[in-house]
Amino acid sequence: MLKRPTGSPGETPESELEDGMLASANAGGGVTAPPVVADSEIDDELEEDEDEDSEEDEDSDDESDGEEDDDSEPSVWFDSDAKAFIVSMAIHVTLLVSLAAYPIWEVVSDAPSMIMTSASPDAEPEEFKVVDEIAFAEEPSEEIGANSVGTSGMAMSTAPVLSDVSDLTNPVLERPMDLVMNDASYQVQQVAGLVEDKKVTKGMTGVGATGTDGAVDRVTYEILQMMEERPTLVVWLFDQSGSLFERRKEIRARFDRIYDELGLVSKAKEEQNTEAGSKRDESRLLTSVIAFGDHVELITPKPTDDLEEIRKAIDSIKMDQSGVEKVFSALFKAGEQFKHLRSTRSRREPERNVMMVVVTDERGDDAEGLEATIKLYRQYAMPVHVIGVPAPFGREFTYIKYVDPDPQFDQSPQWAQVDQGPESIFPERIQIGFDNNFFEEPVIDSGFGPFALSRLCYETGGTFYTVHPNRRYDGRVREGEISAYASRMEYFFDPERMFQYRPEYVSKEEYMQRVSKSPLRQSLIKAAQFARVGDFDPTQVRFVKADEAQYVTQLTTAQQSAARLEPKLMMLAEMLQVGEAGREKETNPRWLAGFDLSYGMALAHKVRTEGYNAMLAKAKRGMKFENEKSNTWVLKPDAEISVGSKAEKEAQQARDLLE
Repeated sequence: MLKRPTGSPGETPESELEDGMLASANAGGGVTAPPVVADSEIDDELEEDEDEDSEEDEDSDDESDGEEDDDSEPSVWFDSDAKAFIVSMAIHVTLLVSLAAYPIWEVVSDAPSMIMTSASPDAEPEEFKVVDEIAFAEEPSEEIGANSVGTSGMAMSTAPVLSDVSDLTNPVLERPMDLVMNDASYQVQQVAGLVEDKKVTKGMTGVGATGTDGAVDRVTYEILQMMEERPTLVVWLFDQSGSLFERRKEIRARFDRIYDELGLVSKAKEEQNTEAGSKRDESRLLTSVIAFGDHVELITPKPTDDLEEIRKAIDSIKMDQSGVEKVFSALFKAGEQFKHLRSTRSRREPERNVMMVVVTDERGDDAEGLEATIKLYRQYAMPVHVIGVPAPFGREFTYIKYVDPDPQFDQSPQWAQVDQGPESIFPERIQIGFDNNFFEEPVIDSGFGPFALSRLCYETGGTFYTVHPNRRYDGRVREGEISAYASRMEYFFDPERMFQYRPEYVSKEEYMQRVSKSPLRQSLIKAAQFARVGDFDPTQVRFVKADEAQYVTQLTTAQQSAARLEPKLMMLAEMLQVGEAGREKETNPRWLAGFDLSYGMALAHKVRTEGYNAMLAKAKRGMKFENEKSNTWVLKPDAEISVGSKAEKEAQQARDLLE
């Protein structure tokens, strides 16, 4: 440590050094570098410092006495060599510390890190859809899957060329960390079996099938899916009406193939349970049969896995001549009968899956029980599948080609009226044309089943299969082509194209609330409930002017039919005109299409009727023949409107709406 010199008068070198520094400072007017001092002299000074330390206490009094003189002397704490030494020391120490810390830093940097993130409350998770639709062959097969004639190849794609590299990309889905929240009240309700199963998803409606076999094969697939999860009970509910006689026979014959395949799966699952030490001795697949008509009959109160017993149960179904189908009463009774299998009151999970399969060709006569049935089936997560018929578009009933199932009676086909519609809560199209002659009116497939049963399937996660043996999309189905027990429908539409026009499967209250908020919907519902307006069919288009009085009488008589129809068409068009105010705000494709169709039809019929009436009135006022020898007027349809600008404007509007 460097100390300040004591300033002893006998130390000449030190005094000279100090005097030299002072002189330099005074001469230069500033601080200059001190003179170079030899190393030996610095060592001598250090030794002298040590001696001076020991004498410091003794000389303290003398130093204090000479303090005033010493203050004027300059002090030297660091020279250049000392500064260099300190800087070098600091650099070396820093370097050594860095080298020592480098291995530790490498270990820390390579260590795994945990990053906790939380989703922004405003960010919405990206929605992705899972493909639930499965393509099925319409033609029945003797065996299913790898057991068929195609062996294991049936499990592969049936495309003409099998690509080495898939054209479908494999998306990487980043799943955010789930937040675990425990709701005590929900757990208590779940234990008591009072809450809906979270696995209940919305079902499908309007799934077209050409034959019963195709629909049954699809139901078989649904049963297999449920059996993969846990043991399953399938309840078959059969309509007892005579029109279902043939369909029951087809399903009964199909049961052999169905349950052979299901039996193989059931046996394999039971063997797996045995190997895993499961104590469950019951069959993995049980079946129950219920018949309904005017009354509900539980044919197999105790579910069975005996295929012969199932066949006998179906064969024992008696024909109901009442014409009443209480399908919702049957479903509610079945749900109450087997809901205990879905309860979690005394176990951690349900004992069995329960699935209902309804076979009917009508809409049901007890739709007032729909809401209670939906509530029951959603509470216990029991899906309902219906093998039914397509509903006629905007109509409550249609006609089926009925042949008496008893060969001892007349086998001549007859057309019987059946209630198979509409596809929505209320008809959503106007009733125009074919006044009081519903049979002659062409029936159009709505693309969906009757509303109540379709909504039940939709709400419970099931599927409504619309079966029609004569379904085709390439043209009109003639009356002679209709198969026995099939409904009289002339035009069908591709279900995939009709999907965007699906009815709104909501309660009546919710439906009316939505209607009340839209002028377009209000006007369409009001017009659809308007009394049926007959189609204008001009019976007379040829008028001979042999006698003036007789000629005028002919014109007046022909005008009467148009005059009776014209006010009704005008009123109908005015109802729908009110809905134009809400057309721009309407976003539902079905409502837009229904409104355009109805309003366009009303305007077209109105212009046609008014044009006919106006031309006859013009003829009564007198029209000159181009050929003076002519005496006959013949009216022909023409796209050109020549009876007024208003009619021409309405005709163009009708074209725009209908095209």
